Amino acid sequence: MFRKLVLVSLLTAVACRPAETRPNAATTGYLVLQKLAGSVAFYSHDGDLLATVPVGLYPHEMIMSADGRYAYVTDYGALGVEAEAEGGTTVSVIDVQALAQAGEIVLGEFRRPHGIDLDHDTGHLLVTTENPNRLIIIDPATHAIVADFTTQGRSSHMVTLSPDGKTAFVSNIGTQDVSVIDLETGTVLLIPVGERPEGSDITEDGTTLYVACRESNNITIIDVEQASVVGEVPTGAGPNRVRLTPDERFLIYSLVHDNQIGIAEVETGRQIATVDLDGSPASLQMSPNGKRILTASQGSGDVYVISIESREIITRFKTVDGAGPDPVLEITLHQPQEDL
Repeated sequence: MFRKLVLVSLLTAVACRPAETRPNAATTGYLVLQKLAGSVAFYSHDGDLLATVPVGLYPHEMIMSADGRYAYVTDYGALGVEAEAEGGTTVSVIDVQALAQAGEIVLGEFRRPHGIDLDHDTGHLLVTTENPNRLIIIDPATHAIVADFTTQGRSSHMVTLSPDGKTAFVSNIGTQDVSVIDLETGTVLLIPVGERPEGSDITEDGTTLYVACRESNNITIIDVEQASVVGEVPTGAGPNRVRLTPDERFLIYSLVHDNQIGIAEVETGRQIATVDLDGSPASLQMSPNGKRILTASQGSGDVYVISIESREIITRFKTVDGAGPDPVLEITLHQPQEDL
């Protein structure tokens, strides 16, 4: 009888215990920078809007911290490069787990922050500014600018860090060149490239840089050791962002004038495939596992997720009216779940 009473008591206690939550339950979602709305938005894997977080005026680029906890957004403060405006002076910090803003990094005299990259070893952010044309290094833990470098170019737009963290490559739209900046000595070497250089990517061994030249309709190839252009990959119209696949066999790039994503073979230097979109893709990001490309059309408001293997759109959804989506990051959403 005693054992039966104990068993009944235990069962009753379990049944009456309130449901617990598991804060680390996770699922895949998307963080979309909404350029026209001045915000970032969290969307579920199915494209449902979960939260909207205000940032600065006309944000342009963003990147995730190495641990996936924070996203950093450059608050450019102007609609485009051609716009005559002093520009913004902040980098917004987004807490991905909390779906909220975690603060702002104030840049002081450095205005129009645009391109952004991450040093995975130090956690420092590399940010280009166009007013003045500089590359600044930010410690996000302290919000301090720990170094800054002149680019010696105009309209310093995007930045790519070398794999060893010693060199930064900044594309300068106004002077049609790439600044090669030694982050230890501060010395700068300018390499002329095609018309309107924008996004770039670098091989894992750090020897070859690919630069998307939007008005030349090609990807310029730079030999980093020789510090010179050694070739080009002809593309469709308006390549402005470029990514190497993890195996470095293919280049994938956004074609803003063709409303397409282009794919070229590295070995042959030929464009071999395109993926048609319903609007102009102004951005291009890769999923953390390197299997998907993410892009968005500012004009149509669509977000696209594209399988690199099948070269097909596997997910598509619309943002809210007036959002003007630009970069899209695939993120891990941490959602409480009942522990029944």
